[in-house]
Amino acid sequence: MSEAIAPLRLTPSAETVHWGYFDARIAPCARIRSGERIVIETVSGARDNLPPAPFTVSEAHRNVLAECRQLLPGHICTGPVYVEGAKPGGVLEVTIEAIEMAADWAFTTTVPLTGVLPDLVPEKTLHHSAIDAARGVARLPWGTEVPLAPFFGVMAVAPPTGWGRISTLPPRQNGGNIDNKMLVAGTTLYLPVFQDGALFSAGDGHGAQGDGEVCETALETALKGTFRLTARNDMTLAWPAAETADCVITMAFHADLDRAVEIAVGDMVARLRAAAGLSASEAYALASLTADVRVTQAVNGNRGAHVVLDKRYLAPVGA
Repeated sequence: MSEAIAPLRLTPSAETVHWGYFDARIAPCARIRSGERIVIETVSGARDNLPPAPFTVSEAHRNVLAECRQLLPGHICTGPVYVEGAKPGGVLEVTIEAIEMAADWAFTTTVPLTGVLPDLVPEKTLHHSAIDAARGVARLPWGTEVPLAPFFGVMAVAPPTGWGRISTLPPRQNGGNIDNKMLVAGTTLYLPVFQDGALFSAGDGHGAQGDGEVCETALETALKGTFRLTARNDMTLAWPAAETADCVITMAFHADLDRAVEIAVGDMVARLRAAAGLSASEAYALASLTADVRVTQAVNGNRGAHVVLDKRYLAPVGA
C-alpha cells in the first residue's frame, strides 16, 4: 500500500512573498497540477504591528520584514502558485480544506481617518490579543474573549495584464482583499481566471472578524491553510463566488456599496433562473424571500457585498 504524498508547502520568505501588490508579471514560486493540494503559510503585520514579549514573532516573519520590500500599501501575500491547466476565461476552484492558527498573537488597530467612523479616534491605537488555539479563543487586551473563526482575508488570482501593479487593499474581480468571514475551512471559493496558471496567492490571516470589518482591521494574525486548487475551464464567472455544504454565495465589490449589492443580487437571481428554470420575475421574487444580502466589508476602498442562498432553492421546480 503506497503512502499518500504530502502536499507542497509554501512558507513565507523573500522567495515566496509579494508585499502590498498584485501584478500579472510576478513569477510563480510554486507549480502544481490541477486538483492537487498545497499548504500555504502566511504572516501579517509590519514592524510597527509586532507585539512585545512574551508573544513570539516567528523567524519567518522577522526574515520577511528584513528582506522584503513593501511596494504598495497592502498585505503580505504568499504565492503565487501556478495551477496547470488554468486558462483565462475559466475559473479557479479553491477548496479550503483546513486552516490552522500559526501564531500566539494577533493585532487590531484603530486609526484616525479610517474605517466606517473615520472621526471617532484621535490617534492610532494598537491592540494585541493572545491566541489560545487549544481553547479556540482570542483574549483581547481588556479581557474579552472572542471565539476563533479563522479565514484568509486575501485570496486572489493574478489580475489582467492591463491593470499593471495594483494594491492588495481594494477587492476586485480577481478576488484579493475579499474579507468574507464565511470563507472558512470547508468552503469552496471560485475565482475568475485572467492569466495562464491562475497564479493564486493568499494572505491577510484573520482569526475572527464581524461582517463589515468596521475599523478596517480584523484579528490580524498568521495562518496556515491547506488548499486544493482545481482548474475549472468548464465554468465562467465575472465575479468571485463561493459555496458551503448548505449554501451558495455570490459576491461583488465596488466603490459604491449599493452597486456592489446590485451586482451580487443580480448574479444570484441569474443563478436561480439558470438552475431552477425560473422566469426573471419568479427568480427575483424567490431571492427576495430566501436570499440574505450581507455587507462583507465597508472599509477597503471598494466595498463588498455578498448574497447567501440555501442550495435547496436551486433545485428545478418539481424535482
